[in-house]
Amino acid sequence: MARRGGFPGGGMPGNMANLMKQAQRMQRQMEEQQKELEAKEFTATAGGGAVEVTISGKREVLKVKLAEEVVDPDDIEMLEDLIVAATNEALRKVEEESGAAMSKLTGGLGGGVPGMF
Repeated sequence: MARRGGFPGGGMPGNMANLMKQAQRMQRQMEEQQKELEAKEFTATAGGGAVEVTISGKREVLKVKLAEEVVDPDDIEMLEDLIVAATNEALRKVEEESGAAMSKLTGGLGGGVPGMF
C-alpha cells in the first residue's frame, strides 16, 4: 500500500535537517550582526555642520553638538528643526546599515516581510 501524506520513507529527510542547521546558523549570524550594529555610533549633521547628532546602533541619542552661531534665542524653531533633521539622518544611517547587513545574511530570503529571517 502506498503511504499518504508525510515524507517519503518517514522521519525527517536529510534536506529538512540541513535546512534547520542553516536556519540556526543564520540566526546566530544575525544575532552577532545585531550586537556589532548596536556597538557602533552613527553621526549626522544639519545646517552645514552647525548641528551634529550622534546615535548608537541601539537608536539612542548619545551626543548633540551645536555650533555657537546656530544658538539664536530669537530663532529657536530653526535650531529645533536642525536637531530633528540631524537626528533623523543619523537614524536613517542605522537603518541603512542594518538593512544591508540583513540582506547580506539572508541573501534576499523573506522578501522584506517583517518577522521573516
